[in-house]
Amino acid sequence: MAITAEQLRAARALLKMEQRALAEQANVNIQTLKRYEGGSGVLSGNYQYIEALIAVLTAAGVQFLEDGQVASGPGVALKVG
Repeated sequence: MAITAEQLRAARALLKMEQRALAEQANVNIQTLKRYEGGSGVLSGNYQYIEALIAVLTAAGVQFLEDGQVASGPGVALKVG
């Protein structure tokens, strides 16, 4: 699954999770996470790190949505375009 830097930041914010906690749980270097979150658009880099971050956030209750996909419950979304 491809996610954006904006989705990554928003997901972590929804969980009120510190960067260090997410990095540790995903076994990703904190500087790598900061680089991912500091960017814009679709994340690029080590696919295993990105998947590990997604797995931690998903296990904590985050549902990542692709364009046009509908959430399975209450939530927030940013309309673009």
